[in-house]
Amino acid sequence: MKPAPFEYDAPTKLEEALALLARHGEDAKVLAGGQSLVPLLNFRLARPARLIDVNRVAGLGGLRRRDGVLRIGALTRAAALERSRVVSLHWPLLREAVRLSGHPQIRSRGTVGGSVAHADPASELPAVLTALEARFHLHSMRGTRTLRAEELFLGFLSTALEPDELLVEIEVPPLPPCTGTAIVEHARTHGDFAVGGAAAVLTIGPPGRCERAAIVLLAAGPAPRRAAAAEASLEGRPANAKNLREAAGLAAAEVEAPFDREFRRALACELAERALTKAAARAKEAA
Repeated sequence: MKPAPFEYDAPTKLEEALALLARHGEDAKVLAGGQSLVPLLNFRLARPARLIDVNRVAGLGGLRRRDGVLRIGALTRAAALERSRVVSLHWPLLREAVRLSGHPQIRSRGTVGGSVAHADPASELPAVLTALEARFHLHSMRGTRTLRAEELFLGFLSTALEPDELLVEIEVPPLPPCTGTAIVEHARTHGDFAVGGAAAVLTIGPPGRCERAAIVLLAAGPAPRRAAAAEASLEGRPANAKNLREAAGLAAAEVEAPFDREFRRALACELAERALTKAAARAKEAA
């Protein structure tokens, strides 16, 4: 199919893009990598009156590490995360997640900001950015604001982004010493949408006790959400097989599914246990 007719703008400055969003609001859609939006346009599931192509806007892309913090421009391609030595050394969970996301052709065009704004609960990047406690910087003609993941992701394909706002940058804090991370998922074929998955971040101190835990499930509800009860069950306890298995069970109990709930909870439990086990092993290696 072909998309419905629309007007097209290609601003080169952030101020121009924000002015267009302020003027057209809900009648406009932002075009970045287009890996999510273009199929919706072609199937006419999205019919915006205007597309605002931000690919030429200066300063929206790139990876920068400052004072230990990773700053990801919203236009940064997923492939850039995959290739970055800084990301590989200091935030390996991002690289691991990207390698599960689609195929090389998709990663070469798809943007980090686009994946976040699309907010697919089966998508890897929103889940791992939630686990890494990222902060999201939004700009509009009215000003700027910064949101945490639990404030940004509201529901299925839904975020707190207002019609006149643009996601400009994502800020990822440094990981503490002795921290291990992992993401595990199940998809019918490699690169396909995940049927289930889990991302884990574990900080383990002496003598092998968990000091901090973050567990986020993929395709387990309308939005990425940390499994708070499972995280609390690990803190201050040894990161042994029994405790990791119990935490995985608590995380899986939070799965929301309109069908096949028992299967999806069993799958989530298995994948969460695998992710936690990998993260714990990597944390011990880092000690």
